[in-house]
Amino acid sequence: MEPTIREQLEEQEKKTLSPYACLSSQSRGRFSREQDQCDLRTAFQRDRDRIIHSKTFRRLKHKTQVFLAPAGDHYRTRLTHVLEVSQIARSMAVCLRLNEYLTEAIALGHDLGHTPFGHAGEFSLNLLHPKGFKHFRQSLRIVDFLENDGKGLNLTWEVRNGILKHSKGYGEILPQETAELAATLEGQLVRVADIMAYVNHDMDDALRADMLKPADLPQHLRDVLGDRSSQRINAMVGDLVYTTLASNDGRLHLSDRMNETITELRTFLYDNVYRNCRVHNEFEKAQRIIRDLYGFFLQHEFPENSVASCLLRHPVQSVQQEQQRHRQVCDFIAGMTDRYALALYAQIFMPKPWSVF
Repeated sequence: MEPTIREQLEEQEKKTLSPYACLSSQSRGRFSREQDQCDLRTAFQRDRDRIIHSKTFRRLKHKTQVFLAPAGDHYRTRLTHVLEVSQIARSMAVCLRLNEYLTEAIALGHDLGHTPFGHAGEFSLNLLHPKGFKHFRQSLRIVDFLENDGKGLNLTWEVRNGILKHSKGYGEILPQETAELAATLEGQLVRVADIMAYVNHDMDDALRADMLKPADLPQHLRDVLGDRSSQRINAMVGDLVYTTLASNDGRLHLSDRMNETITELRTFLYDNVYRNCRVHNEFEKAQRIIRDLYGFFLQHEFPENSVASCLLRHPVQSVQQEQQRHRQVCDFIAGMTDRYALALYAQIFMPKPWSVF
């Protein structure tokens, strides 16, 4: 029998990819067992397509990156962020002969669990939900349980692992402790590409907002990275690719100089952009919106067509019911876009004008 296109692609991977790459044919399998395989696409290609066609992915275009509910058309959103992460990660994967499709699927799915209003929403839900809230855990919850009318997307283990392990918070870019990293080099690439993307596009957005001027970036950082966003990304990508190829030990590497430079650039952005009073003031407003909506929906049913349909919920009868209610409210709010959260808040909490006629 003639091999399917998928089988031909899997054989091609075995011949062309690095010994350190994750082969599609050697995936650990899906969240739930599936009988049928696609004749045209590998397992990781199918994962990528399932993510792109999901409702949660489409909502990312109306979720904030740093500047909350921006009026300008050129500020980044959560959707443009994941696309930039995907492009950077795929470029590095091709150079390192890693699995481009696995890299792309992880990159496109890594921020599905992000809240409205960026990290302000995540910070608020982490305080409000009894068990805390982390966007990377929510991303996994979405692809496993919430998407596709509660059926989930049933992704492969490798993509799910990469999504769960992509976040680094304030930690090291490439920690020595491997337990903090994804199990595949492709997942680890997304972790680094995420940093490369946001330090560059957040600086670009801050320049557009007149929050920074090009000369504000310390000269010694510009000497390493260049003066333009494209130069900075190229410098970071090239450093990782050449340093990793030179090491050839099955791990990703940045040179000491580049690692220190990116770390210092992150610190510069935290001090001058993320903690800037203009951003912080909006951060506090967003927290208030999330907090008020969370409290309201603990007591009221979710809206169907209008807020007028939000009837009072029955009182909880057990600890289990209370935990379930918190989980439902948290999922509901985390899935909102910025504009939906703002509109809902206005409907619920803002007074309606009375007609004099």
